[in-house]
Amino acid sequence: MGELEVLKVRDELLQAMYWMRAEGLADTPTVKELSTFLAVPADTLGAYVERFVADDYLAPAGEGYQLTAVGEEAGKRGFADEFADLTKPGHGECDDDCWCHDSPEAAADCIEGRVTEHAHH
Repeated sequence: MGELEVLKVRDELLQAMYWMRAEGLADTPTVKELSTFLAVPADTLGAYVERFVADDYLAPAGEGYQLTAVGEEAGKRGFADEFADLTKPGHGECDDDCWCHDSPEAAADCIEGRVTEHAHH
């Protein structure tokens, strides 16, 4: 188990567990559930899971495992980094700081402005 491989598996596993919990799929998935989700043999993944328990990223919970505070933060950060391009505003969309969030009228003006502006290009 090389250290680079440990980091790769850790990032994938923590992101997957963070996502599974956020989506209400599993709070304490078993190694078998995780191996199916990540397409990694359970025997192989089990050794990594034990390492991540020892490193305080995971904690045993019943028959499965849960994220510790450290694991949750790492999973959240990794998930956000992995999907950052998908969560940015698209072409013509506003970001969270846009003035159009001040009122429904401002939102309508902003939308109208984007439609009109786009039509001229």
